Amino acid sequence: MSPAAQDSEKRAERQIALRVLVYVFITHALAGFIWLLFFLGDHANK
Repeated sequence: MSPAAQDSEKRAERQIALRVLVYVFITHALAGFIWLLFFLGDHANK
């Protein structure tokens, strides 16, 4: 495998890893926001 192909492959792997981290972060942030809405809604009438 040529050095250029190896560099391209490593860059693609890093992009995939970054995309996975971003998706995990966004999913957790959205889940936390939904949890916060339920928490605040439950405690609004008490």
